Amino acid sequence: MRDVETLLEALPYIREFHGRTVVIKYGGAAMEDPALREDFARDVVLLKYCGVNPVVVHGGGPAITEYMERLDMPVSFVGGLRVSDAKTVEIAKMVLVGKVNKDIVLRLNRHGQAAVGLSGDDGNLFTVSRTAAPGGEDIGYVGSIDRVDVDVIRRVAADYIPVIASVGADGDGRSYNVNADEAAAAVASALTAYKVVFLTDVEGWLRDPHDPGSLISEATADEVERALDGIAGGMRPKLGRASTHGGVTSAHIIDGRQPHSLLLELFTIAGIGTKVTPAP
Repeated sequence: MRDVETLLEALPYIREFHGRTVVIKYGGAAMEDPALREDFARDVVLLKYCGVNPVVVHGGGPAITEYMERLDMPVSFVGGLRVSDAKTVEIAKMVLVGKVNKDIVLRLNRHGQAAVGLSGDDGNLFTVSRTAAPGGEDIGYVGSIDRVDVDVIRRVAADYIPVIASVGADGDGRSYNVNADEAAAAVASALTAYKVVFLTDVEGWLRDPHDPGSLISEATADEVERALDGIAGGMRPKLGRASTHGGVTSAHIIDGRQPHSLLLELFTIAGIGTKVTPAP
């Protein structure tokens, strides 16, 4: 009976999301832990079978760092963004496009739904320009997305699950590392997705970063904007992007360390993370 009750609780949400696009930023522990990787793949495949149109956008920061350290390359971050010279971008493209992206695609395929890997370079999916850290510091070849070619994604999503690696190029063909949170937000906005979900390694937006009990379960974009100056580290770009999701009904920051966190957030009454809605 408990299983039946769970299915009945999910029913109105399945009905609500049927035919809708949900953009999922995939990263953190959910990408590193073998069991969580399998859970994520099954969850995304289930969404597709339920009539939802999932679009996966991923980073791969730990994998990039691992390969950089193997090559004795310096690793540094400013405002949650990786400082990227030309060699760093080369490593990022090799790791994200050549390894991480294909690993995700293969898992989705194995669990019953055909997926297609893309990067910002494919079909000029992302047009980017050089950007700086939030404090104005020069962080090298880090790009901000100026344009998303949604036609590329829609053509793929008609029959497959798109899996997009967060790299891109400018009009002159120079490659840039792109923050995966920004890429997911840009894709969601361009597609006018129903929801965008950011998987992270904390419970959500915590009022006190050291107190898991201080979770803020729901906030408006205006409330997030007012709080951004006091937020540091990797949560800052996530919240910043969650508060600027033009045309998207809501953004969700959830704990990817929890098994099946994606389904728990989308298909249960309580949810498990932080929901950010547009300003009233």
